[in-house]
Amino acid sequence: MSNQPATPPVGNIILVNRADLPLSCPRPEDELWNMHPRVYLPIEKTGEASCPYCGARYKLKG
Repeated sequence: MSNQPATPPVGNIILVNRADLPLSCPRPEDELWNMHPRVYLPIEKTGEASCPYCGARYKLKG
């Protein structure tokens, strides 16, 4: 596994593509030591979502 996310964060927002849906946090490429229970985030309607566990912010591209 790589130490880098598949899509680098912009500021503190992680950009995701429709191919990444359904969106879950933590993402499969995240480090094992940094894991919390997996939660699926509803990003399709608004284009943005935040993880209730770690506060990671995601934004859907295009």
